Amino acid sequence: MTSKTDISANDLACTAFDHDRRITSGSYVGVALAVKEHVRVHPNASVLIFDEATGEQIDFDLRGSDENVSARIMAHFQSTRDENRRTPGRPKIGVVAREVTLLPRHWEWLAGQPGGASVTLRKLVEEARRATDTNTAHLHKLHQRTYRFMSAIAGNLPNFEEASRSLFANDMLRLEGLISNWPADIRHHIVRLSTDDSSTANG
Repeated sequence: MTSKTDISANDLACTAFDHDRRITSGSYVGVALAVKEHVRVHPNASVLIFDEATGEQIDFDLRGSDENVSARIMAHFQSTRDENRRTPGRPKIGVVAREVTLLPRHWEWLAGQPGGASVTLRKLVEEARRATDTNTAHLHKLHQRTYRFMSAIAGNLPNFEEASRSLFANDMLRLEGLISNWPADIRHHIVRLSTDDSSTANG
């Protein structure tokens, strides 16, 4: 099962589908218990459960009572969280000296900044890099989690390959057009995953 660090297992969100119909969305425990009841009522159900943050498929052991199911999920989450707390040591930081060409007014401005030109340039570069990395990482996260869901549940639907290319090109209008004839619950979930950074969903 997928988990995050420093949050409760009840905060982890996922969505369950029976074939192309959404059953429910919510916490790991809540969805597991809802799926358990759904399978009891519909023994021929074909259920897939997807983590909201990553789009990856997850499985729950639904044997036993509701208390048994909840306890197993909580226990698994606690052990995974403890493993995630083991962090690697801090890497060494190297400094590389290279020539920088600027206009006189740029050098004048840099000379007046606290710490001098080198410190100011490093700060400016780091701020620009963080902004770029954040935007790129954000889109990558949305695209990857959406594709994982799409490939698992819609890989055999018409226009899948073209829809995937549109997703990774971040062409949302074309994506929505290509999947317009797909089952409504699948279509709505794809649109939400590809545009919404929230990792929780309501049932």
